[in-house]
Amino acid sequence: MVNSFRWSLTSLTKHHEFYLSMMIVLIVGALTATSEDFLTLGNLFDMSVSSAILGIMACGLFVVLIAGGIDISFPATAAIAQYVMATYLLTLGGNFMLAFAIATMVGILLGMINAILVYKLKVPAIIITISTLNVFFGLLIYVSNGEWLYGFPDWFMDGIELFTFTGSDGYDYGLSLPILTLIVMVLATSFLMTKTRLGRQIYAVGGNADAASRIGINLFGIHLFVYGYMGALAGIASVVQTQITQSVAPNSLMGFELTVLAAVVLGGTSMTGGKGRLMGVILGVILLAIVKNGLTILGVPSYWHTVVTGLIIVCSISITAINEKKQAMQGA
Repeated sequence: MVNSFRWSLTSLTKHHEFYLSMMIVLIVGALTATSEDFLTLGNLFDMSVSSAILGIMACGLFVVLIAGGIDISFPATAAIAQYVMATYLLTLGGNFMLAFAIATMVGILLGMINAILVYKLKVPAIIITISTLNVFFGLLIYVSNGEWLYGFPDWFMDGIELFTFTGSDGYDYGLSLPILTLIVMVLATSFLMTKTRLGRQIYAVGGNADAASRIGINLFGIHLFVYGYMGALAGIASVVQTQITQSVAPNSLMGFELTVLAAVVLGGTSMTGGKGRLMGVILGVILLAIVKNGLTILGVPSYWHTVVTGLIIVCSISITAINEKKQAMQGA
């Protein structure tokens, strides 16, 4: 039994998710000990809502990175999808299904433009998507004139909430639109990457594109799908962000790409493709959300948030690198 326990523990320590989980436990313990407000029902719900956009976009970027690509343009994609969706609702009305459908279609279209440029031009994806980030954002500012949009219908402002209950603090809680959307996107991405043939093909292309092509995998089709998927999730996240803030600002999501990339890389997803698990990405999102929330509660100036986040990512990547070297030496 002792040997079995040791084997299980050794097996656990080989996974990046184990170290992330331990880091989360330590940080939660420290914040709980230093602040009464951290581990409250209200704060946990607020933290879940505020990190929903990060989690949704991280799922999309995870799929792109696994395929060996990268997308930096998704904040601009989300901003355009958000503006188109909001303009339609304010002019003609609608419902949440229509709002998500409009934003998703716009996101897919812009994502596929990235895919075509990356595949046809054979230029590194990071260069293409930085370029389209600036092009998309510039066009949005030109067309919108930088104007904010307000005054959404009551059904949009109120949102959706399921399984509501009243907490001991007297406030009502439940699964709101941001939380529900995050859960659905996580489940959909998990199913795609672990249970479908397409998911296995995405891993294969990221692992070795030439070998994947030789066995008949359509590389262009995979490019279209993964960048389109990123665009779709950016569009979906833009609806959630609009419902949370009750307004649309053309530049509200700019700069968010680095936070999302940090969460995905922190979760152990390889920047070179073919390696990573969605569970690690979710843990990365949770860790960043906890750190940001904890620093805010403790009254730490906002500029330190970036410093602490950077240090956590460096430590996480270092642990992963050391662990991979140990596994390689043992294999040899």
